[in-house]
Formats: sequence, structure tokens, C-alpha cells
Amino acid sequence: MAQQYQVTEHSKLLAFLFVHLEGWSKKRVKQRLQGAGISVNGEVQTRHDFMLSPNDVVGIGTVQYTSSHRSKTPLKLEILYQDKDLIAISKPAGLLSVGTARENKQHALALLRMQLSRGKHHVRLWPVHRLDRDTSGILLFSTSREVREALMERWGEIEKVYLAIVEGKPKAEKESITQPLRMDAHTYHMHVGEHPEAKSAITHYVVKKTTATRSLLEVRIETGRQHQIRAHMAWMGHPVVGDERYGTKGERMGLHAYRLNIIHPVSKKALRLEVEPTQDFYKVLV
Repeated sequence: MAQQYQVTEHSKLLAFLFVHLEGWSKKRVKQRLQGAGISVNGEVQTRHDFMLSPNDVVGIGTVQYTSSHRSKTPLKLEILYQDKDLIAISKPAGLLSVGTARENKQHALALLRMQLSRGKHHVRLWPVHRLDRDTSGILLFSTSREVREALMERWGEIEKVYLAIVEGKPKAEKESITQPLRMDAHTYHMHVGEHPEAKSAITHYVVKKTTATRSLLEVRIETGRQHQIRAHMAWMGHPVVGDERYGTKGERMGLHAYRLNIIHPVSKKALRLEVEPTQDFYKVLV
């Protein structure tokens, strides 16, 4: 659910958000506003100078999908970055990146196409990478197959940083996991360790915060194997919170794609994409 605030006096929307979203950077507030993540009286509002009146209700955040509840209402996705070649969104936890045979409409690719298309002009998009259904964060799309392929050729050079909330407290404050991974196609489970079919996988983590029972890690992956962070954390003895496949089922999974640093395949300029997780992510750090 989005956070809601009642307006008590006349104010411009951006100024209101700066006052009420304590702890948010101005950049993040503007990103949320531009990405259609703010509503006024139930209507999405992107104008920073929109005038608020007393008793207006301002909603913060996009609709969230969870494992136990799938909304039938099309989701307005938050766009973090957009140019003629690339589009980055903030994918909510619980939403598929792309479709499957059983779910061919309620996924990020289809929803973004619908959101960006106008009339008979249908936007064509290609997913550059994928996030697991219950992982939130940055999801990148290209507007052509050529741009996608150019990015994929150098995907190993792209800095990929996640935030992970795991069970317990790792012995080392900073560590690298280099165990190879092998996906079992029958059980859809990633196995850790040496095997003729295993592929190399490198995961680096730093402990950022600990509580009595859990830890917040910043995780950087050099490779991008399916379930890599989830499998490596479970192998280490500290599974990701809420990860039913490799740990214990919970209200939400504690994994968020936080940052991507890439070289734009067309302009050749450095591009830093970053999005903070929503409050429900930090609530599992108890």
C-alpha cells in the first residue's frame, strides 16, 4: 500500500514532498515524482508545481505485488531513466520481469509496453536482464535488439549492486564467495559447488547493519547467474529472508537490485542507475 498524507495548507506538490519525506534525498523524491509514483486524491500526478489544497490526500509509492496477492489492476510502473535506447524501471517485489505460458499479461515487460504505447503506436521493448519475481529494484529494457545485444556482450563488466537482508550475522564483515553454480532444470534449484556442469559465479558482500537476528548486506556480483545471490547466501548459512526456495518463506523476500553502473552502448557515456528500496523491504530487518 502507498503511504498517504493529508494536506493541511496550500502548497506546491514538490515542496510538500520535501517536507514530509524525511530521510529521502531530493534526487529520489524527484525520481519518484517523475516516475509516476505520486498520486493526489487517487490520480497520478507528475507536475512538481501542482498546487495542493487543504484536505487533499497525497499518496507515495507504487502499488506493490506480493507473493500472496496479485492485483488485477494494471500497474503504473516507476520509470527511473528513459532515452531513445534504454528504459530503466523500479520493479516491485512480486511482479514477474517477463511473461510465462500461464502469465502473459501481468509482468513488467507487458505493463511497460502498455504504459508507453500511445494509440496505434506500440512501443517495442527487449529485456536486458531479469529479476526474480520477488526481487525488487532496477530492471533495464532496450528499445532495439541491437542495443540489448551490445549491453549483453559487456554484461560481466557492468557493476551490479544489490541490498540483501539475510538470516543471522555472517562471521566476516566483508567476504567474497566464488563457489560455482549449477541449475537443476527439473527442480528449478541452483546447486552450489564443483560439478562438470557448474558455471563460475563470484559474489562479494559487505555487512552494512545487523540486528539481533538478521543482517543487511550490500552485495556486488561479478557474474549474473540465476538465483546467484540467493544460492550463495544459503550456502554460506545465511539465506535471504523470505526466500522460500533456499530458506524460509516470509512476507517478502529481502533482496533488492539497488544499483547498475553501465556505459551507454550508443552514447558511450557512463550511466549510474540507483533506486532505494521501499519501506516494506527494511521492515523485514528485525
